[in-house]
Amino acid sequence: MISSLFLHILSGIAGLWVAIAVLPDVMFLGSPYLLLTAGAILGIVNAVVRPILHILTFPLRLLTFGLFSFVVNMATVWAVDVIFPELVIPGLVALFWTALIVWGAETLLHVSQKTLSS
Repeated sequence: MISSLFLHILSGIAGLWVAIAVLPDVMFLGSPYLLLTAGAILGIVNAVVRPILHILTFPLRLLTFGLFSFVVNMATVWAVDVIFPELVIPGLVALFWTALIVWGAETLLHVSQKTLSS
């Protein structure tokens, strides 16, 4: 449980950092410490709130063959964007790509953790 939470926090930090580095519209105007805090909050939201949202949106995910899961991922990134005004994600396109990068970082870290543990 703790290692899973740690991986979510690490993937949130890494995903935000990569999104800020790669996407020209996404910016972070605060200190690096605040970026680590925003990434950690994103990881905690992904570890705690996202599973609850997945349960609540199960009928929509069933109707859309799981594609609504990405809307939930975008909502978690948007929530962190609202909490931290230093994080600037202008528009849905930038939010889409940021959520995709965070999802990719999370997937890579979880797959590598499973590979290393077996």
